[in-house]
Amino acid sequence: MGVSPRLTLLARAGAGAALVTLGIYTAHLGLGLGGSETDSFFNDFVYNWLEFSAALACFLRAAFVREERLPWIVMGIGLLSYFGGDVYWTLFLSDQSSPPFPSIADGLYLLFYPASYITIVLLVKARVRTFRASLWLDGALAALAVAACTAALVVQPILDTSSGSAAAVTTNLAYPIGDITLLAIVVAVFGLSGWRPGRAWILIGAGLVLGGAADAIYLVQTARETYQEGTLLDALWPASLILIGLAAWQPRRIRDELSLEGWRAVVVPVLSAVVALALMTFDHFERLNLPALVLTAATLAVACARMALSFSENQRMLAASRKEALTDALTGLRNRRALMADLERELRRADATDPRVVILYDLNGFKQYNDTFGHPAGDALLARLGTRLGEAAGVLGAAYRLGGDEFCALVRPGQLGVDPIIAATVAALAEGGEGFSVTASVGAVRVPAEARAPSAALQLADARMYAQKGGGRSSPARQSRDVLLRTLREREPALHEHLTGVAELCLSVGRLLGMSPEELDELARAAELHDIGKIAIPDAILDNPGPLDAAEGSFMRRHTIIGERILLAAPALTPIAHIVRSTHERWDGAGYPDGLEGEEIPLGSRIVAVCDAFDAMTTDRPYRRALPTEEALDELSKCSGSQFDPAVVEQFGRAHTVRPPATAVRPA
Repeated sequence: MGVSPRLTLLARAGAGAALVTLGIYTAHLGLGLGGSETDSFFNDFVYNWLEFSAALACFLRAAFVREERLPWIVMGIGLLSYFGGDVYWTLFLSDQSSPPFPSIADGLYLLFYPASYITIVLLVKARVRTFRASLWLDGALAALAVAACTAALVVQPILDTSSGSAAAVTTNLAYPIGDITLLAIVVAVFGLSGWRPGRAWILIGAGLVLGGAADAIYLVQTARETYQEGTLLDALWPASLILIGLAAWQPRRIRDELSLEGWRAVVVPVLSAVVALALMTFDHFERLNLPALVLTAATLAVACARMALSFSENQRMLAASRKEALTDALTGLRNRRALMADLERELRRADATDPRVVILYDLNGFKQYNDTFGHPAGDALLARLGTRLGEAAGVLGAAYRLGGDEFCALVRPGQLGVDPIIAATVAALAEGGEGFSVTASVGAVRVPAEARAPSAALQLADARMYAQKGGGRSSPARQSRDVLLRTLREREPALHEHLTGVAELCLSVGRLLGMSPEELDELARAAELHDIGKIAIPDAILDNPGPLDAAEGSFMRRHTIIGERILLAAPALTPIAHIVRSTHERWDGAGYPDGLEGEEIPLGSRIVAVCDAFDAMTTDRPYRRALPTEEALDELSKCSGSQFDPAVVEQFGRAHTVRPPATAVRPA
């Protein structure tokens, strides 16, 4: 609420003055403060001033604060009308021995109720933007239960003792009915606020409840002719109005959407239904009045509606949770969990005459696309490809995204056969443009002929997919790699053999370190090409059987930079260029060419360094014999933490298997 500090200070001063005056008035009624000679002053002037100050607080709030101006004007009118009723009573009716009933004062009093209803509705509309249907029902349910109890306790004594004209009886009933309705509305608002109403609503509710209680006690005492003027009861009416006036100046709190969770979601419906059942049980022994009986029946009806709504909401939430659990959020396809469930079901249905086919796909070139254009573009590409795969497979089965760039289809080929389906789905997963080309490797398994369990089917499909991925010759990366390896083979056959051995070792270690298939593919290509820069090193240096001098050593150390430049010339090999550049960095930072240290070195480079060193130690060289495997492993352990990454050395030890002794003499 946008209120200036000065206005806030004045509002607090006014509220304090009103509360002090109310305290003095209560002390006069309860303790006789001021003596009996001041009764007229307190009962006529102070009492009416307190009521007027509550109306004035609402009007001042509307005048100085733009937000919620209309509801507080309406409430101010209602409080002013109530004040006018008391003024009329004091001036014209209080001295009469038998004042008329109903009178103009009653009309002014009763005008307070519609003003309060309108104010509450306007405030709710201004302060809460969105309601759930269950909150509406909770509020209505609590309101009906409270109204039923109040009607049972208050209305019946008035009906039993009311006499006189129909207008008198109607007026007598108008007060409790108005109070019950107000009380019900306040309870409903508390329910709509999620039972966290805030200070303003608490003050409004407290004021209306206090006023309703005072009216109920007054009506019952009047009907039984036990009411006495000048008791503490008289302080309840101005106190109730002062609370409403204070509520006008409380901070305004806006709520977007309200919902209940946990025990709060059930306590109101359960308690309301228990109250209604208790009243129905009481009615079996002693009849309730008609308003209480109608309100009790309405409470039970709304409780049933609330139960039905809760069941419906829970079913919708369960369906949404089930869909979310089985759906890939990015592509909208079904996920791995859904695939396993569907595959289990389809395996029970399939037979030799009506088989199913599991088709697994892995994207080629996606990681390069992701690295080049960014993750948002990569996600958008996956979403497009997933949509197209779903359309291609949807007629005969279902499509799935298993994670990353891995997809799957479970189809029922029928008379069409599996080849056209594979062709259509592979085409759906292909996309190319300037600087990129994304294709799919595929592995298919026919069930139940080739596999009778979901896990076995996926394992076989995965093996076939990576067999195709490893053996394919169509990708730009593989074509570039093959050209460079052929160049190495023509220039130095032994060097090519060395690189192949290192690549095999690297793959074993990479799998143990949890690298993804795409990362393993890059690792293998980097290992095969990590010495490609040596094609620019003169044979005299490469074949030198002794130690290299400073100039030769410096030239030799340039081979990683040369290798990076060669690989960067082929866009499809760009992802592995930085791995090749760093294959001679050391874990302690003493390596070359950049002096990288620890995890600054790419993981692929750290793996190649260990595997390359082991292969070099266990291979005959022109200037020394190969080391035994155990000694080579010991040497790696000694250099762990200085030259090599300790985690890579540890996994290399696990992955290594004894290889047959090498007979070829390989260059350094």
